[in-house]
Amino acid sequence: MRRIGLVLAISLALAPLAVDAQAGKAFRIGVLSPGADEPAFSGMTAFRQALRELGYVIGENIALEIRFADGRHERLPDMAAELVSLKVDVILAASNPAIAAAQKATTSIPTVMTTATDPVAVGFVASLSRPGGNITGLTVQTPDVAGKRLQLLKEAVPNLPPRVAILWDPDYPGGRLQVNEAQAAARRLGVQFRLVEARSPDQLDGAFKAMASDRAGGAFIAGSDMLFRHRGRIAELAAKRRLPTTCPLREWVEAGCLIGYGTSVSEQWRRAAYFVDRILKGTKPGDLPIEQPTTFELVINLKTAKALGLTIPPSVLGRADQVIE
Repeated sequence: MRRIGLVLAISLALAPLAVDAQAGKAFRIGVLSPGADEPAFSGMTAFRQALRELGYVIGENIALEIRFADGRHERLPDMAAELVSLKVDVILAASNPAIAAAQKATTSIPTVMTTATDPVAVGFVASLSRPGGNITGLTVQTPDVAGKRLQLLKEAVPNLPPRVAILWDPDYPGGRLQVNEAQAAARRLGVQFRLVEARSPDQLDGAFKAMASDRAGGAFIAGSDMLFRHRGRIAELAAKRRLPTTCPLREWVEAGCLIGYGTSVSEQWRRAAYFVDRILKGTKPGDLPIEQPTTFELVINLKTAKALGLTIPPSVLGRADQVIE
């Protein structure tokens, strides 16, 4: 269900000290995302729940201004400018394109990142420990994730051919970091690799055709908003080419990817509420260190494995946080 332009009023039941400090202040939070608030997207649900757990109650002292771009990144600058014009107290920005739009729109309104990729190299913050400026929040990236994903693919498919395709979107800010880490991991594991680009949905068929022509034995899918939005199509194309895939998130596996390993989107958004709460209570965003994920989830789709004629070893299944049958 689309929620662009939807304003949801929710109230804030603050702890006594916070009430005294804010003296009836009515807060407004802007939410900016390049994706769609689809039923499968758990971020906003987790964010609202976390606010409630922090004492926020629907109805009185806080409002959400929600802007989802439905995959049209060109809309983000105008949406960010609109949130600034509404004088929101905090902007919650999901993933790099939304963060970049918020950064260009304001250097004063605090911005909380939910799922940033390589925020230092991209230029969102000065450092993870001391971000400075008006941006803080969470990153999804840790140096060992790509290697772990490739290792899991090799363990899950013991007879995996030596060549793996790395599918990525070159237009996605932060995409190059994922590719570099995947390439480095492939070299460590003795896996040959080929980069395959897809900048738009109409390039996906050609990308998988190229993988088949190159005799790739599997596919490493890098994260991007465009690829995530079309994860169902990617799973279909991989099944058609009989390619086992390793993907970054649970939602990919629910769409048909073989293996997903990474942080939880819902947990990232849930944790973002902590940053919003701290900022509303007076902490400067530049003083809040960027948080990296510390827990990861392994999800395996046995239905996909069966369709590919694969038997996942018990040693891998036993480590899974969730198995989809």
